[in-house]
Amino acid sequence: MLGAAIYWCEGAKTKPWRPNDFKLTFTNSDPMFVDLFIRFLELKGHTRETLSYRVSIHESADVEAAQDWWIARVGLPRDRLRRPSLKRHKPTTRHNTGTDYHGCLVVNVPKGTQTYLWIEGIMAGVAAAVLPGDR
Repeated sequence: MLGAAIYWCEGAKTKPWRPNDFKLTFTNSDPMFVDLFIRFLELKGHTRETLSYRVSIHESADVEAAQDWWIARVGLPRDRLRRPSLKRHKPTTRHNTGTDYHGCLVVNVPKGTQTYLWIEGIMAGVAAAVLPGDR
């Protein structure tokens, strides 16, 4: 339940204009949430070696250091880390800078359609059980 709820809050979901696009992609900057989500996936039969990972980070940050940090912190297989996604906008004020800034980790689940649909069903069931009326 916790893994499904974390995904529903922070994961990519289908859209009305892409109703059959069941990509199972989770993005977060909190390593605890990333750890919990990966553990959830492992319990659903996915392995760290079959997932793919990408760091999403501002272009002005130390990209290599961030990648190394995520690999060490979450225990990622280095060969599963994809090219980073660089945020190119130039805000006037940015507080997430310095050596403590590691960007976000994007976790992608290849062939994750069944897990996505399972999560969607869990969350629909939870909503139906706790929300009044016919929302």
